[in-house]
Amino acid sequence: MINNTNPIIRHSVGLLNLAEELGNVSKSCKIMGVNRCLKRYLLSLSRT
Repeated sequence: MINNTNPIIRHSVGLLNLAEELGNVSKSCKIMGVNRCLKRYLLSLSRT
């Protein structure tokens, strides 16, 4: 689990933690209301 106290980064870290918990980046993006561009970027990172 990733932790950060910076409020700007906190949302992204929460998204990544949720994706790790759910095991699904697409579902976590939908729950958190993240746009498609960022979703595609996160998916590309999760595949590497």
